[in-house]
Amino acid sequence: MKCISALSTLTPTDSAQAEVLSRLAEDLDDQTADLVVVFASSHHAEALGSIAAHLRERGLSRHVLACTGESIIGEDQEIEGRPALSLWAIQLPGVTLTPRRITFADSTFSGWQPTESSSTSTLILLGDPFTFPTDQFLKQISEAAVGLRVVGGMASASQSPGENRLILDSEIFDSGAVAIEINGPVAIRTVVSQGCRPIGHSMIVTRSDRNIIRELGRRPALEVLREVFEVLDEDDQQRVQQGLHIGRVINEYQESFHRGDFLVRNVIGADDSGGLAITDAIRVGQTVQFHVRDARSADEDLRTLLKNERLARPRASLNGALLFTCNGRGARLFDAPNHDVATVHEIMGPVPLAGFFAMGEIGPIGGQNFVHGFTASIVLFETPEA
Repeated sequence: MKCISALSTLTPTDSAQAEVLSRLAEDLDDQTADLVVVFASSHHAEALGSIAAHLRERGLSRHVLACTGESIIGEDQEIEGRPALSLWAIQLPGVTLTPRRITFADSTFSGWQPTESSSTSTLILLGDPFTFPTDQFLKQISEAAVGLRVVGGMASASQSPGENRLILDSEIFDSGAVAIEINGPVAIRTVVSQGCRPIGHSMIVTRSDRNIIRELGRRPALEVLREVFEVLDEDDQQRVQQGLHIGRVINEYQESFHRGDFLVRNVIGADDSGGLAITDAIRVGQTVQFHVRDARSADEDLRTLLKNERLARPRASLNGALLFTCNGRGARLFDAPNHDVATVHEIMGPVPLAGFFAMGEIGPIGGQNFVHGFTASIVLFETPEA
């Protein structure tokens, strides 16, 4: 299983395109990749169609998936707010790749239906945040194909509808989503780092109203939060004041809950009755815990999850990785550049890697697929064990 990553930061699009295609052709050595994923800054958005056509016409790849991003990841760099073109290619012998063009209209999704193999498949999905309701799509397919993993991100090169670009094989789109469904003899692992650290202790929701937590342990939620806040050290109190989050346990059947067991959402306010409003629906009986997020917590969370993944399979042969990180990370969060890609390489080794800063990152938590914020969603491709 060969994997290749090529990055160009040249400003002229023709030069950037020539650089990455030349690198790919040289490393493939007259062979063909099964999948090439391309990420381009807005500077190269209009050339994505041409790049995809070249890849297929020259026999460099059977399938192409691409999108535009605000900032681009390639090799060992995160290129933020500057011209960048990143290309990632992989050969997957014996694996079935199925292209999916998914649209949403009149409250209905079209372009994807589960197959017999979907429960063991991985769907790499790139979408337009203005025209594709990712949360709704993920909820729908979780019922239709239990076990299907969805990873990817939402295009972020533009803040206006119709200006992002998506590519599937040779077709260009400015709305909806494009995806590749992968099934067969390849080990695909996911690491989803939400960048948060739990504080206090876990609690049961005993009264709620849609997205408002009314009571925790039969007490007003705001009163419980005040008690948690009072026993925190000064640094954590400051983090709470800068932005509070809450984690909802995904698998309630676990005996204890740890990092990676929570789906983290924002706390967006409180009402006069002592209820806490969050950015998700909540129901009675669910287990929750308050979380804080800052650069230290985000670094600690990513390192811990990657180390756990490495320790779980120390003999795994890792061939490549895709990284979908939030456009609120990078230099906006960390003091040092290239934080996420450098951390992946430090712990998992210098694997070929590419990705982009997304306007919503997709990845599974507790066996269920979600769209996240401030998250690093990582896809690891390994040679399957004999």
